Amino acid sequence: MVQVVAAILERDGRILIGRRRPEQSHPLQWEFPGGKVEAGETPEQALTRELDEELGIHNAAGPELARYPYTYPGKDPIVLIFFQVTSFTGEPHNLIFQEMRWELPAKLKELDFVEGDLDFLRSLAG
Repeated sequence: MVQVVAAILERDGRILIGRRRPEQSHPLQWEFPGGKVEAGETPEQALTRELDEELGIHNAAGPELARYPYTYPGKDPIVLIFFQVTSFTGEPHNLIFQEMRWELPAKLKELDFVEGDLDFLRSLAG
């Protein structure tokens, strides 16, 4: 089963989120930075690689927060793995998203997030 990692980066009480481009699947929906685990990679290695590619930060690491299966309509099931990124080098900047922002956790539920992230968002709301 395909594994997908998602990064929770916090700064000053806000969480970093990205908005998908119009030409991507799930167009203009919000998500946490991350992506698919490639063959031969651990989820931790995928997290580091994806954040380098998407945000230009290096050596990203941190504990796993949540893991659950999800199936988008008409797609094969995936496993979503959320990590709290507690260390990295460099400064995050937008390399792939339509838009990127630091948002208060309480505001996340008001945004149009990809469906797979909704269970995790509910857990953030407490």
